[in-house]
Amino acid sequence: MKWLITGCNGQLGSCLQDKLKHREGDDFRALDSDLLDITDELAVKAEIASYKPDVVINAAAYTAVDKAESEEEIATRVNAHAPGILARACEEAGIWFVHVSTDYVFDGNAAVAYREEDPVSPCSVYGSSKLKGEEFVSESCRRHLIVRTAWVFSEYGGNFVKTMLRLAQERDRLSVVADQFGCPTYAGDIADCLLRLVLLAQNGKAEAGIYHFSGDLAVSWWSFTREIHAMAVSKGMLDKAPLLEAIPTSAYPTAAQRPAFSVLDCTKLEAIGIRPSDWRRGLSHVLDCVRK
Repeated sequence: MKWLITGCNGQLGSCLQDKLKHREGDDFRALDSDLLDITDELAVKAEIASYKPDVVINAAAYTAVDKAESEEEIATRVNAHAPGILARACEEAGIWFVHVSTDYVFDGNAAVAYREEDPVSPCSVYGSSKLKGEEFVSESCRRHLIVRTAWVFSEYGGNFVKTMLRLAQERDRLSVVADQFGCPTYAGDIADCLLRLVLLAQNGKAEAGIYHFSGDLAVSWWSFTREIHAMAVSKGMLDKAPLLEAIPTSAYPTAAQRPAFSVLDCTKLEAIGIRPSDWRRGLSHVLDCVRK
């Protein structure tokens, strides 16, 4: 198998490389924006024609949720038009295209976990740009796999886990939003999911379409932070956990509106043998990596 990975320096792109390095007989090419401008259709087609991958995984995205409110053009170019370009190139090459999307395509007003077929209604520019990307991919490539995920963290780059760990080392008291609920997801588990899903699709055991993959337990940001700090204390990374004050979203205004409830139903993937991310195990791994 030959895998072409875009967005190689992000959390997911980095984890995909870690996984692929240990797959005997497989080859991969991992590219960042300096090596491949995914908004350039001619460049994308030339790269695919040159490397001749069996599958393309798009791990690139504009993820600055608040900044997207004032940078709608660039967010749409990266999150919507670029996936469409990649999808068309994969369709022409007759190969599978994997695109990673987000829980932000939903408005967060549900009371039960979102299924793949539930109505979408993003409440931010970021969410809207990702939804457009899904639509372009679905329209452009028959062999497409769109995987929505949420609350991603890892040992790579900046993320919520690292931020909360740093703040715990600097402060005795923290205020954290407690009325937004979702499922933390370890990027290494997303990488495993994508690689397995591709093989299932190639073997006719998974259909083209949209799938949900996220953590196995829904929590609030406050609860997630409490778990981060408790685990860090148990590993000797913190002398004690700071006092956590639970605050409402209204007390922490942001440029972009966040879904209040963005829990994803992952039973469609579970039916073909891919279980949700054990995010507590992932969290333990990330803390061990940070501690080294």
